[in-house]
Amino acid sequence: MNEIFNDIKASFKEGSYLTKIIYVNLAIFVFVNLLSSFAFLFSANTPDIIDWLALPADFGKIITRPWTLITYMFLHEGFIHILFNLLWLYFGGKIFQDLLGEKRLLSLYILGGLCGGFLYILAYNIFPRFNDVLPIARALGASASVMAIIVGIATKVPNYTVNLIFLGNVKLKYIAIVFVSLDLISFQDGNAGGHIAHLGGALFGFFYIRQLNQGKDWSIWFYKWASAFRSLFKGSGKRKIKVVYNKKSGKTAHAKKRSDQAVVDTILDKISKSGYDSLTKEEKDILFKASQNQ
Repeated sequence: MNEIFNDIKASFKEGSYLTKIIYVNLAIFVFVNLLSSFAFLFSANTPDIIDWLALPADFGKIITRPWTLITYMFLHEGFIHILFNLLWLYFGGKIFQDLLGEKRLLSLYILGGLCGGFLYILAYNIFPRFNDVLPIARALGASASVMAIIVGIATKVPNYTVNLIFLGNVKLKYIAIVFVSLDLISFQDGNAGGHIAHLGGALFGFFYIRQLNQGKDWSIWFYKWASAFRSLFKGSGKRKIKVVYNKKSGKTAHAKKRSDQAVVDTILDKISKSGYDSLTKEEKDILFKASQNQ
């Protein structure tokens, strides 16, 4: 058991942000269900941990539980729920991470989840249909974040072709269109809040990539904030290195960066038109190196 634990710990530490997100979802799922199982066996009256981590629709509850805006997107109660969410997260996240980098993947997961949560809260407080269930309504699951990633990467490379079991080769744009369409026509199936949150994540993923294509990265502020927050827990005893900036070399570096980005954009356009498999080995290597520097 100790060896297994060490392997998992090493995998989490050395893995990409996609790996870390999946592990956090799994860890919370196991913890919540183990706690419920032990409470059942010992007939103990334990607090409803789902209620404390899920996102309530009622403004009064949100004020007292602001952390739920984040925790809800890592929280699952049923096995089928987490299974399908993590399968689609891995599927879309792997493509997104390879093309746009893991930092943007993490940012889109969190920001897409927040957007989905905000739309869910807004809808439940505006539409009369939800008046009766507003006090007890709560949202949980990674679906809004996953939708942001799926729709985001489909917006970036719509003609990227993937091979799906039973369906064969399918372009990403069709997968995204089917997902969004199902949410739009499924409000009456008993999970209206979930579908609304999915659409919020999808909208953010779409507009995030549209802005990114115009050179505006909405995730920069988030990642800078996250990096600054993380640095608070690191030691400050490192020696400061004085950096001498050379204006000429700075201009050269900036020009090279723009040139490299132009090459990457050309490769992404090729993927959009002809698919990932149309790339040469050299182009795939360029794209991989670029994604690691995002």
